[in-house]
Amino acid sequence: MEGHVLVVAWYLEMTDATQLRPAGPPRVDARFRQAAPDPVSSRRFYEQVGKDWSWTDRRCWSTQEWEAWVGRPGYEMWVAEVAGEPVGYLELDGGPEGDVEVAYLGVLPGFTGLGLGGALLTAGVERAWRRGATRVRVHTCSLDAPHARANYLARGFRPYDFVVRRGPRAPAGAGGDPRPGSCA
Repeated sequence: MEGHVLVVAWYLEMTDATQLRPAGPPRVDARFRQAAPDPVSSRRFYEQVGKDWSWTDRRCWSTQEWEAWVGRPGYEMWVAEVAGEPVGYLELDGGPEGDVEVAYLGVLPGFTGLGLGGALLTAGVERAWRRGATRVRVHTCSLDAPHARANYLARGFRPYDFVVRRGPRAPAGAGGDPRPGSCA
């Protein structure tokens, strides 16, 4: 198929808090904090981080859909700040059975390569276990940031499934979201 590429999506998990291998401190002075659920911040991070990786599944969400997302029981947003400015985020989506997903994780362009992603992932996974998770999971794909999967594996996540599918070719240098339901 012209204009399509093979996309591999990996599904990873931790089933015990002892599996977490914390990242070292970032190479910049950073603060990690839980942020109040805010659809504007969630959308802004999603668009700014995802533009380089062609995240598309939420691109056409209405204001009401963003409000519903951040209003979900079990939703939490964690923010990385450098010099008081938000530069990265992690969203946790916790289910009623103790299954917590790292739904999104990303660092703004200009702040990658500083160890913020690993430190933010560590903080988010620690929080998931503190709130009673029985499993923490995440997924990524071959079109995502090149260091994303390596970060998850380095933190102790283990693969439990993968899917290969054809996806639309992303713009040069960008990735994409392998999940169905893409609106772009």
